[in-house]
Amino acid sequence: MHTMNKHARRAAAATTAVVTLALLATACGGSGSGGDPKTVTLVTHDSFAASKSVLKDFTERTGYKVKVMRGGDAGATVNQAVLNKDNPQGDVLFGVDNTLLSRPLNEGVFQPYKAKDLAAVPAGLRADQGKHRVTPIDTGDVCVNYDREWFAHKKLSPPRTLADLAKPRYKNLLVTEDAANSSPGLAFLLATVGEYGGKGWQDYWKKLRGNGVEVVDSWEQAYNDRFSGSRGGKGKGDRPLVVSYASSPPVEVLGTKPEPARAPTGIAKGTCFRQTEYAGLLKGARNAKGGKALLDFLLSKRFQEDLPLKMFVRPARADARLPKLFTKYGERIGHSDSPAAVAPKTIAENREQWIKTWTSLVVK
Repeated sequence: MHTMNKHARRAAAATTAVVTLALLATACGGSGSGGDPKTVTLVTHDSFAASKSVLKDFTERTGYKVKVMRGGDAGATVNQAVLNKDNPQGDVLFGVDNTLLSRPLNEGVFQPYKAKDLAAVPAGLRADQGKHRVTPIDTGDVCVNYDREWFAHKKLSPPRTLADLAKPRYKNLLVTEDAANSSPGLAFLLATVGEYGGKGWQDYWKKLRGNGVEVVDSWEQAYNDRFSGSRGGKGKGDRPLVVSYASSPPVEVLGTKPEPARAPTGIAKGTCFRQTEYAGLLKGARNAKGGKALLDFLLSKRFQEDLPLKMFVRPARADARLPKLFTKYGERIGHSDSPAAVAPKTIAENREQWIKTWTSLVVK
């Protein structure tokens, strides 16, 4: 299994996640910290990861121990936070992204807190209009990846934009995930909404369907089973284009000796949708003081510079250093490269209908 990225592992069944969190809540008496003033509880998705030394450093700095309560994919974790907003399961929630953000904000899940180093985060990542209910922690781009060797062998230039993907030369080459079940699948749908707007995105998907796009249930199935470029270019699939992440190329190089001159996979920069993950202090947190300290730490350079090789995302802080793996093999996706962004409020108002329409157009 590709270990690269939290988003890639979030297509787990929501029912399982809900049961998991419910059991945890019962075991903890409805409070993640159990009233221990020296424990701060982080409610998060299954793919949260941090170095032990980093969490130990937080404890040494503040005196608080971190208890991590994982609860399935991001959607299920957010749903449970909403359901338990009057009796929160922890102190801080990490892992709500811009495709899901409006719901917990509208439901009053968070209490305001301005993290100490927020000034180090670009203004464009702050989605709460100065209310400070959530803090940007990391970003990641969902993009079409391509198999360099396959395209070189065919003497065919890889696609660069969404429009390219609908051209006859790329017929039967793309595999994507189901937007109703998969986070990257939904992000790719949102990229097309941002690019074509209105009903234009529907016409675009009709073209993709006519051009042989394949839809599978999950990222794991798309990348590991159908993509030809996974496993260092030795993937078992026959599709040289896949919806994945901008961090996939660096991950393909991870652990390779000797390191290649470039990653075996590339990124179609004009196909990307940026996901930003946030953390917030839960309203009614038992240990609000510890929660504030943890939010400060999540935005500290110590934690931010640990993020890339643990969760394969980019830190929200502009001054955080990236590891060599990212700087050498990663591709920075600028705002001018990608399709237009879609505001969280617009996503919230239209997400379910977009998914239903997309399903009727593509998954028949």
